[in-house]
Amino acid sequence: MNHLNVLALSGSLRTGSHNTALLHAAAELAPEGVAVDIYGGLRAIPPYDMDLDTPDARPAAVRELRERITAADALLIATPEFNYSIPGVLKNAIDWVSTDWTGTEGLPLHRKPVAIVGASPSAFGSVRAQLALRQVFVWTDSDLVVKPEVMVFRSHERFDGSGRLADPVTRELLSDLLGTLVAKAADRQPAGARR
Repeated sequence: MNHLNVLALSGSLRTGSHNTALLHAAAELAPEGVAVDIYGGLRAIPPYDMDLDTPDARPAAVRELRERITAADALLIATPEFNYSIPGVLKNAIDWVSTDWTGTEGLPLHRKPVAIVGASPSAFGSVRAQLALRQVFVWTDSDLVVKPEVMVFRSHERFDGSGRLADPVTRELLSDLLGTLVAKAADRQPAGARR
């Protein structure tokens, strides 16, 4: 298998976010030959505007995100849960990268291998947000990892004082999920690129 790049997005803008910390744990646990690249530009993505959703008019931050998703072999998303659903900033970013109104660009999320994780201080973790996000990726026809599920409940108990994921069960689940995501991405590589 050649080197694989996983682009990782956190749906939280909060400093000290457990969801962003989950992505750092994923980078730490990534298999050999796999780079987890954590995207940090979500705050710069403006509200979706269909009038600007063309190759020439898109804001620079949107163009960059589309290009990075297109170039990535797979996508890993960590979502918090707001009001039983997906944070608005995350849904907004997905809206910007799920279109091709001209029919000339291609769809960045189409058949892209995607895995979802999430953390919450509640007893239910991010189960509702993950279910809502899965529905979005049905529409984009992404290649979604459905098992294992990584829903980190009572997340404040799973990380140590430095923000490192310390819970061994969660680390194992996250490692298993990464393995499944990487396998999907490797299967999509051209036959000549595998070794």
